[in-house]
Amino acid sequence: MEKNSINCEVIFDLETKENRLQEIEALIAKPGFWDIPEETKGIMQERTRLSDQVDRFRRLAHDLEESGILLDLAVEESDAKTLEEAEKLLKSLDARLRKFSLDLMLDGDDDRNNAIVSINAGAGGTEAQDWAEMLFRMYLRWVERKGYASEVIDYQPGEEAGLKSVTFTAAGNYAYGYLKSEIGVHRLVRISPFNASGKRHTSFASVFVYPELDNEIVIDIEDKDLRIDTFRASGAGGQHVNKTSSAIRITHLPTGIVVQCQQEKSQHRNKDMAMKVLRARLYQAEKEKQDEKLREIHDNKDDIAWGSQIRSYVMHPYQLVKDHRTKIESGNVNSVLDGAIDPFIEGLLLARHA
Repeated sequence: MEKNSINCEVIFDLETKENRLQEIEALIAKPGFWDIPEETKGIMQERTRLSDQVDRFRRLAHDLEESGILLDLAVEESDAKTLEEAEKLLKSLDARLRKFSLDLMLDGDDDRNNAIVSINAGAGGTEAQDWAEMLFRMYLRWVERKGYASEVIDYQPGEEAGLKSVTFTAAGNYAYGYLKSEIGVHRLVRISPFNASGKRHTSFASVFVYPELDNEIVIDIEDKDLRIDTFRASGAGGQHVNKTSSAIRITHLPTGIVVQCQQEKSQHRNKDMAMKVLRARLYQAEKEKQDEKLREIHDNKDDIAWGSQIRSYVMHPYQLVKDHRTKIESGNVNSVLDGAIDPFIEGLLLARHA
């Protein structure tokens, strides 16, 4: 069982949100509203977000009322079957309300976006590369649990086992908002399966997460600032592998950021995917610069810096996963590595809104 149970409470001001929606509708109805696309886009996004929140709240309120009526009827009639049905409905409503409350906390500019996730093995050769692949599987399982979709952009296999690095997308509502809490160094302690002496080994891998930007967001990238290299994609071999230089590596010269994509057969498709990742990384780099300036001005409660060790996964001499930021723990390491990371993600989200 996880320590530090999570209570999820959010105040939802329905009247204020409905009033704001009325103000937005009045703005849209004014002549000339569509003349300034930059301003129009922000207002329309706010309208969509508020409409979604109000609609979800109303559905929850309606279903809660219906469940309450059903429960009262079951008690009054001493109907065990109806009572069981009401309890199932209330349990489902509790899960929906929890999800709704957490989504309300994801109020960042990019929190609703898809996520681009990059995992890199740390020093340590095969051990670290195997750990990076374990993390990759963990996040893919989490994506499946969420009902999101994933697509591998770049995969660099390890020399003997595991992977050196992988970049993939997680597509779904609030994917970035949730996954950004996974940014940092992840530490694994276990008996090495690659060491005949059976010694305990510590491995590290880093996780970076960027918001996927929609095509309407413009990141100014000049051709002169890019170096584009083509190379043959690595693979398992075969008559259709490594025949053409379809893989793409793009270097952004001013920042030194390097991205690559080799998963698609088409060089054009690989370039498009690589440019998408580059735009996301440049956007995130600029945001981090702005965030750093804010941290210098304000005393931020969160003293965890990007890239620092955030979580330990201990498989020997005991079983424990511990988040060093929130102190939330789980003794079921296998379940966590199978994608059950929501308690850690939600715990950090709630801590940051406390």
